[in-house]
Amino acid sequence: MTPQSSNTIFNVPNVLTTARFLLSIVVFVLIPFGQYLAAMIVFLIAASTDWIDGWWARKFNQVTKLGRIFDPFVDKIIICGTFIFLAAEWPSSGIAPWMAVVVMGREMLVTAIRSEIEGRGGDFSAKTMGKLKMLFQCAAVVASLLALHHFQAAGDSSCALPTWLSWSLQTSVWLAVILTIYSGLEYVVAAARILSRQDR
Repeated sequence: MTPQSSNTIFNVPNVLTTARFLLSIVVFVLIPFGQYLAAMIVFLIAASTDWIDGWWARKFNQVTKLGRIFDPFVDKIIICGTFIFLAAEWPSSGIAPWMAVVVMGREMLVTAIRSEIEGRGGDFSAKTMGKLKMLFQCAAVVASLLALHHFQAAGDSSCALPTWLSWSLQTSVWLAVILTIYSGLEYVVAAARILSRQDR
């Protein structure tokens, strides 16, 4: 059941979402300057606020209309933006430019679908596969930043990554891409069903 929306804007979930947006900007500044470890720490803090604000909003009935718009927007900003900056570090980052395009394309498509469905009065909340996709995207970002930090510390981008890090990076990146595509298709199918029922 979807929690009732409130008109109160200044509450804990919205403050946390705002903090996540500001932290995402910090991440975008740190990566080009080669501060990969710091970027990873800030990213982890930012990502953790996504879980906390969602839990808080449901627990204390503080779901707001602004939050339902701003929260997914900030999620897309931090994930898409970080993937773009990491793609710029390819191949050391393990995230290729086309992967960033896939992530951005999926988010743009789902945003357009959600706008159409909810504009018609329907509910198009995040699905389990979408949340799992977000989890592996975050894991991919962390592994990528650790890999970049390793190369930087070694002073050689051609040196081999530790086995555990190489495996973690490749697994998380490919699972993130696969789940990104799969969850996007899942949303398309769900939207088609909803729209077909509404158009009858």
